Amino acid sequence: MLKIITNSPQETIAAAEKLGSLLKKGDMIAYKGGLGAGKTTFTRGLAVGLGLGDNVTSPTFALVNEYRGDDLTLYHFDMYRISSEEDLESTGFYDYPFEDNVAAVEWSENIADFLPKNTIYITINRLSELEREIIIEDGGRFAAAWN
Repeated sequence: MLKIITNSPQETIAAAEKLGSLLKKGDMIAYKGGLGAGKTTFTRGLAVGLGLGDNVTSPTFALVNEYRGDDLTLYHFDMYRISSEEDLESTGFYDYPFEDNVAAVEWSENIADFLPKNTIYITINRLSELEREIIIEDGGRFAAAWN
């Protein structure tokens, strides 16, 4: 487990950009954190780190936004309104080619039972207006990058 404190949206984006540069095809990011915690801001940094630019918006009403690059796509899901496997199936979640791309899932706790075993969990806790505690549970995969 890796714990990072950021003091601004820019620092949150920078931490996520660093993580994004370490991701590989097939990685699934599962976010935990309340409204306004910074999940979409973090995803903006992931997209930059993956070389996809920073034109990231919340997928709240679309359920999924796709950010395409030459080599991979970042699928950014919002599972806030999903409460069953039937709901999840209706989103087309199982039809996405995750093995060749990267996915980031907001409100992942709503589909926790359906996430792959090697999912990278990121909890974002809002400590103050600007300060965030970011906890990365990745089995130690990224710890060396922050030492």
